[in-house]
Amino acid sequence: MGIAAKELSQYVIRPTLLYLDCHCASAEALLLGIAASQSALGAALHGRRGHGLYRIDESRHTTLWDHYLAEDPEKASLVRGLASQHAFLRGPHLELTVNLRYATAIAWMLVEEQGTALPAADDIAGLARIWRQTFNPHGRLRDFAEAWDSCIKKKASPVL
Repeated sequence: MGIAAKELSQYVIRPTLLYLDCHCASAEALLLGIAASQSALGAALHGRRGHGLYRIDESRHTTLWDHYLAEDPEKASLVRGLASQHAFLRGPHLELTVNLRYATAIAWMLVEEQGTALPAADDIAGLARIWRQTFNPHGRLRDFAEAWDSCIKKKASPVL
């Protein structure tokens, strides 16, 4: 059993996007759909495909910091501000599993790094294309749609 979609959106995704000054309904829907597709909203937080809600692997996490966030110190500082002060230094990749806001910020940075325009929040096929491009190149668009239906649409009233 994962996190309820409405609460994940309300208490983690939306506040994180607002903190990063990147909030819009499409970004919120995309991150919710990615969490549904990657980990069934947290039902499985660790596996060979990566860490946390968004299943981000260690090499992508490191590469994002070294090649994207390093180029923008203000953005890097904002993201680093979400990480636990001491735990991040001892195990930065563990933050992807235990720190939902940090993991959400990193997931959003991976999307932002791609520079792809966001579709409408209710364009599930468009959101699925970004998920596949950014998180699961071998994924099928219908996998995203099925995860959306099973984790978000059927388990909650409209979240967005």
